[in-house]
Amino acid sequence: MWSRFLILALLLLPAPALADAAKSVKALAPSGLVLVMDDKGNELVAQNADKPFVPASVTKIVTAWLAMEVLGGDYRFKTRFYLDGNRVLYVQGGGDPFLISEELALLAPQLVAAIGKEPITGIVLDSSYFPADLRIPGIEDTNEAYDALNSALAVNFNTIHAVRSGNSVRSAEKQTPITPLAISQFRARGPKGRSRISLAQDPTVSLLYAGELIAAFIDQAGGSVKGEITVGSVPQGLEPVYVHNQSRTLSEVLTQMLLGSNNYIANQVFLEIGAQRLGGPVSLEKSLKVANESLAAHGLAEAIHLEEGSGISRDTRFTARGLAKVLDLFEPHAGLLKGGRGSKYKTGTMSGVRTLAGYADTANHGRVRFVIALSGNTGTLRYRVLKAIERGL
Repeated sequence: MWSRFLILALLLLPAPALADAAKSVKALAPSGLVLVMDDKGNELVAQNADKPFVPASVTKIVTAWLAMEVLGGDYRFKTRFYLDGNRVLYVQGGGDPFLISEELALLAPQLVAAIGKEPITGIVLDSSYFPADLRIPGIEDTNEAYDALNSALAVNFNTIHAVRSGNSVRSAEKQTPITPLAISQFRARGPKGRSRISLAQDPTVSLLYAGELIAAFIDQAGGSVKGEITVGSVPQGLEPVYVHNQSRTLSEVLTQMLLGSNNYIANQVFLEIGAQRLGGPVSLEKSLKVANESLAAHGLAEAIHLEEGSGISRDTRFTARGLAKVLDLFEPHAGLLKGGRGSKYKTGTMSGVRTLAGYADTANHGRVRFVIALSGNTGTLRYRVLKAIERGL
């Protein structure tokens, strides 16, 4: 008899904890959207959970899940190099989101070894893998790094990081040589002091900057470039002399994307999802088609509406229950997310929107999935709500 009473008492223990947690959430954010679910799909806290919300950069969790599903964690982006009989070097971009200075330093010696140290008579940049009219909803024509233009062939996240003093411009990174185009762009558009500007206005400028930086690293590796840098296409029938595989796997790229909340990386990855499944060149329509098919296969067609892959578009809409389901699917890859003391999460921030979603470890319910979406411009409140969930459950 006593054993039955003991079992019943143990079963009833979580109820006060659930009530206390819900009260704490309500007290902290009475108008906020909060949903907490355990790993069996039971809703532990549900406040305004039926209201669709703007996820902002929490969208990147969905993009990361889709990328792992379609591309796989070991996937590597590629950049191809071709050399014709006149020693003109053709560089064909493959949408590598991490073609940064450190990667070019790895790439250049291997390229020079493949083509020899005889001077290159010109560089032709081929970005045909991305259509020229590609535009991402939410990306604006500004100097802000988060508005960088997506491209088949761009370096350093399609941004320039420099220091300007008067008319003098120098690189803000020891690993990145300053180039003539970087200087002219920063003189024209960069503020005084240290800053990072996007190359969002003109795709040709973006490509030529990539060409200049590639040429600078070829020089550092013992090669030389004597001719012009232009934009064009790889001649038919020409075989690559060197194919560079990004040193980072997709899992590593996604970790950095989620950690830095980089919109450029997110949409480079998102565009590759469609191209890999449906063939190149990339298009936003292809990627949305693949994404929507994957979401529909899990019953999420109505719950997750994507406009692009980063969350920069305010027309992207999620439901809390839909995102919680994605978190359940993404759980094997939860280690890609940042966090502390067991919790793993992604933030989302834009004017009037503060979101937080991920996994929290609780005493009575183990690892739970949580979604928090608040209005206003106070970012600390979402963390206080998370603490209430962690302590109350």
